[in-house]
Amino acid sequence: MPKVRRVFVCRECGSSQSRWHGKCPDCGLWDSLEETTFDPAQESDPQKGLVAAWGDVSRSDGAGLDPEKIGPTVANAVPISGIDSETAPASRLTCGVHELDRVLGGGLVPGSAVLMGGEPGIGKSTLLLQAAFAWANGGNRVLYVSSEESSQQVGLRAKRLSGHSPTGPDLFVLSETNLARIVEQARRVQPRVMIIDSVQMIYKSDLPASPGSVSQLRRCCADLVYLAKASGIAVVLVGHVTKEGQLAGPRLLEHLVDCVLNFEGDRYHSHRVVRAVKNRFGTTLEIGLFEMTGAGLREVPEGAGVPAALATPRPGCIVCPVMTGTRCILVEVQALTATGFLGAAKRKSSGLDANRLAMVIAVLEQHAGLRLADRDIFASSVGGVKVAEPAADLALLLAITGAHYRRGLAGATAAVGEVGLGGEIRPVPHGEARVREAARLGYTRLLLPALHAAERKVVRGIAGVDVVEIPTVDKAIEQLG
Repeated sequence: MPKVRRVFVCRECGSSQSRWHGKCPDCGLWDSLEETTFDPAQESDPQKGLVAAWGDVSRSDGAGLDPEKIGPTVANAVPISGIDSETAPASRLTCGVHELDRVLGGGLVPGSAVLMGGEPGIGKSTLLLQAAFAWANGGNRVLYVSSEESSQQVGLRAKRLSGHSPTGPDLFVLSETNLARIVEQARRVQPRVMIIDSVQMIYKSDLPASPGSVSQLRRCCADLVYLAKASGIAVVLVGHVTKEGQLAGPRLLEHLVDCVLNFEGDRYHSHRVVRAVKNRFGTTLEIGLFEMTGAGLREVPEGAGVPAALATPRPGCIVCPVMTGTRCILVEVQALTATGFLGAAKRKSSGLDANRLAMVIAVLEQHAGLRLADRDIFASSVGGVKVAEPAADLALLLAITGAHYRRGLAGATAAVGEVGLGGEIRPVPHGEARVREAARLGYTRLLLPALHAAERKVVRGIAGVDVVEIPTVDKAIEQLG
C-alpha cells in the first residue's frame, strides 16, 4: 500500500510542494505554504465512505435512496442535441428574499454549491437563516448545519428574527462538525437545501489535520460538492475571510463551487451589499442591498439611490446614475483636495477604481489646466456601493474640479459619462434607463455625453428631465456654478 507522506500546500493557489519554501514557486506568494498529509489511497477515491452511499440502492438497512430521485450512479454521455427540458435541471428554488435571489440569478439551482464569505459579524448567518425560513415556508425542506453554534443558540437567533419560535416541519437544525455524521443526517432528512455554517469548522476524522487546515478544507469542500451533484441538494457553504478580505483557505474552494458570494459592508453601519464574484448560472454584475435592523436584514431595493431631495448641492459632491447588472443606482461621488507636497501628493480612493482616478486627474491637468501635482486628492462613493464602470468618470471629474475651485452643480442635477484621454466625453450604454431612474428620484437635470439621433429622441421624450449634452471636459467644467 502507498504510504502517507507529508506535503506543503499553498493556501493561495493550492499547489503541492515536497518541501517547505518561503515563497510559493507557482504563484509567488510569500509564507503561504502549510504542512499537510497526502494519502494516495484516499485521493484516488474522494467519495469513499461518504457520497457513494447515496447511490447504493441495495443496502440491507434500507438507507439507500430511490434511484428515481437521484438518478443512476454512473453517468452516461448523451449528445447535446438530445438534452431537452425533461433532462434539464429542475427550476430554481426561490427563497422570497428578492435581493438574494437577484444575485443568485433567479434563485438556487438544485444540485449547485454556493460559497458565501464575509467579515465576522457582518450578518452572513442572519441572512442565510432568513433565507432558510423563506425556503421552508415555500415547501422546500431545509437542513441548517451549525458548526459554530449550538442548536439552542440558533433557536434563539431564529426567534429574534422571526418574532416567534419556528414550528414549521420543513426546517431542521443540526449542530455538528463531523462531515460523516452531517452526510448521514442529510440522507435521513433528504433536504432540498443544506446550509453549512461554517465550512472552516467541518472536519473528516480520517485526516490527521485540524479543522480549518488546507487539507481539511479541500477534502470537506470537495465531498460536499460531490454530495450536491449526486443527490441534487443545493449546498450553501459559509466561509471565513482573511484580514485582507479574501476567502480563507486555498483558492481551490472557489474553483470547486458554482457560485461565490461576497457579503460586504461595515459592521458598524447598517447597510450591507451582497455581490457575486463567480456565478455559473447567472451574471456577476448584480448586487443585493440590505439594511441591518434589530429584527434581521431588511431589503432596500427602492432605497438604493440618493433622492434629489437629499442630494444637497455642495462642492465636491456629484450624483451619478450607475448600472449594476439590470439595476440603476444613483450614487453620490465625493472628492476632496487638500494641500500636499510636490512629488509626494496622495491619491486615495474608496469604492472607486484607483486607476480611473489617476487617469481623470491626468486629463484635468492636461486638458483643463488644473494644477494638481501638489494637491492631495481623496475620492469615495457614498453608501458602500463600489463603482467600477467608466460611466462614473464624468461625475468623478466634476467632483474633483468642484472641490478644487469650491464650486458645485445646481440642485437636482446628476452627471454620467466616460472621460477619454483626449478630453472628450464618450457615450455610455443604458442611457434611457439612467435617465428614467434619475427622473423617478426627482432629478430635473442630467449631464450626458453626446447622443445619437435615435437615442436623443427617446431620452428627450422622458418627462421631467432636462438633458444637457456635454461633448468635452471644458464644457463639463462650465456647468459648475
